[in-house]
Amino acid sequence: MGVELSPKNCMVLDLSPVNTTLTKEIFEGDQSFKDFLFSQLHTSKKTFAIGGYLENRVIYHRSKVFSAGETTFRNIHLGVDIWTDAGSPVFCPFPGRVHSYNDNLGFGNYGPTLVLEHQLHGKNIYSLFGHLSRKNLEGWQEGAVLKKGSLIGHLGAWEENGCWPPHLHFQLIKDLGTYRGDFPGVCEEQHLAKYTENCPNPNTWLNCSLLE
Repeated sequence: MGVELSPKNCMVLDLSPVNTTLTKEIFEGDQSFKDFLFSQLHTSKKTFAIGGYLENRVIYHRSKVFSAGETTFRNIHLGVDIWTDAGSPVFCPFPGRVHSYNDNLGFGNYGPTLVLEHQLHGKNIYSLFGHLSRKNLEGWQEGAVLKKGSLIGHLGAWEENGCWPPHLHFQLIKDLGTYRGDFPGVCEEQHLAKYTENCPNPNTWLNCSLLE
């Protein structure tokens, strides 16, 4: 996000069932969810709310995008979310190239999404950036080489990012398969072992001590 993520500017946001203050009435409403989240930031006097890797979340019941059957939902989050103001800049964390991008439309989806390809210890690994601004789509080009610290985009507002409070979904992926500009960011509990192996902890790149 252009600055070191630390206890000085970050708070951990718990979106699991343990957080009983986050009720169904709150997370099912666009404005109420946004108000809830930013009230947490303002109270803590922090710039970013962060967390979510392998967190069991209740919030995905708000969208059919996460439906895994007639009565079941995907509910295990596979990335780290960084919640802050819309329009905030996002930078490349590690040298790489643009693999693919897409505007993943629909309520609860990513919205504009960028996937970068990196070389690490002789192997490919991919980083996914979801919930970006639609204006950034015009500046991306597949194959473009990026240096560490290059500006890659900005956080999108709720009306363009799948109707979420503004945040970055940051995820690492070993095997992208046939996906382009997209990859599941949430899985069912029964598939957790497979996705944990394929989607390592993004904090190995973010190095935020709050997530250790």
